[in-house]
Amino acid sequence: MLSLNFFKSSVTMIALTLSLTAFGKSPSVDVAQGAAMQSQGALMIDVREPNEYAAGHAPGTQLIPLGQLERRLQALAAYKDKPVVLICRSGSRSGQAQELMAKAGFTQALNVEGGMNAWAKAGLPVLTGTAPK
Repeated sequence: MLSLNFFKSSVTMIALTLSLTAFGKSPSVDVAQGAAMQSQGALMIDVREPNEYAAGHAPGTQLIPLGQLERRLQALAAYKDKPVVLICRSGSRSGQAQELMAKAGFTQALNVEGGMNAWAKAGLPVLTGTAPK
């Protein structure tokens, strides 16, 4: 059943990506979809600054501040054709990160709508503390 749900989620994500790209909008997911994708193995990147991340972040996220993302894309090359979920405080910076990654050839980079504000409001888990080195 999980594989069928994963398949359906993947098909939905691809369709969403194609339709939003056609209209010039950054592909995005809501917090529940983002959390589900992460639990299915998607890389989740928090693009906020270290002090914002330390104040509260989604479990399992990798911190790469937006200002560092472009120079760190080569290290993420293994994810060029895999789901990458991007999150920030409100969805603005992660939307910029999604556009940057799309231009660099990342085919499944998605922005979490509403960011950590929406994540916390939805009652999803939030951790505090600094990112591992």
